[in-house]
Amino acid sequence: MENDSRSLDMFIEYLQIERNYSANTIKSYEQDILDFLTFMKQEKLSAFSEITYSEIRLFLTELYKKQYSRRTVARKISSLRSFYKFMTREQINGENPFTLVSLPKKDVRIPSFLYKEELEKLFNVSDLSTSIGQRNQALLEILYATGMRVSECCQIEISDIDFSLGTILVNGKGSKQRYVPFGEYADKAITRYITKGRLELLSKSKSTSDFLFLNFRGGNLTPRGVRLILNKLVNETSSTVHISPHVLRHTFATHLLNEGADMRSVQELLGHEHLSSTQVYTHVTKDHLKKIYMSSHPRA
Repeated sequence: MENDSRSLDMFIEYLQIERNYSANTIKSYEQDILDFLTFMKQEKLSAFSEITYSEIRLFLTELYKKQYSRRTVARKISSLRSFYKFMTREQINGENPFTLVSLPKKDVRIPSFLYKEELEKLFNVSDLSTSIGQRNQALLEILYATGMRVSECCQIEISDIDFSLGTILVNGKGSKQRYVPFGEYADKAITRYITKGRLELLSKSKSTSDFLFLNFRGGNLTPRGVRLILNKLVNETSSTVHISPHVLRHTFATHLLNEGADMRSVQELLGHEHLSSTQVYTHVTKDHLKKIYMSSHPRA
């Protein structure tokens, strides 16, 4: 399988250089193809060129036996289809057998989000007299005010923040940049953290940092660190609600749309490449539906 390994290396290089995909996306592609290589070894298939529609159906059967979700199966098929398309283009392989395979319909899930009352509990739990509390409050305010991804939040540098315009320069997926606005509450929390709490945290480290969010040792805060912080805040509110950085992103989008924001604007704020990614947020809360009904129905 030496030639196949070389083909995979070339494909990864293509994703990095020509497609400019993020490291996480490339890792997912690579893992999907490596999983397929494992299947090939089990079936004693020695080359990608030996794969036909029959082998693919057998592969899909194995995936469903392992109880993979339809979403995961669809991603694996998509990864392998792209890989074979690349090999066909480079004349490494004659044809792409994955073009004969249709993607399974994805499970339609309504994203989890928080009600305003649940958010208020979170915003009131931090001890603002401490450096950690000031950082946590700024973190919450930014995630909810901008809807940015946790990876994007951890990459914010102080120079990315324009207080006069109330915007943050966000470095998104695929090295794409966008400006997102933030409001008065976030402004106040960030300013307090930068002028007080951040300086205290930075003093605990021997090195300097341009990143906005720091951990308790004064180093750069990681996405995993953000998740641990949010879990701790939830525990302190004695709430049973599950929260993650992505739940705050879902909440941001849901609240905007519920209050009348247009889909294209929300798409731009979230940094979605396709509008279909934003349309998943078109669900509305029961309270919002009742409000619309009571104000619009003639006999309400």
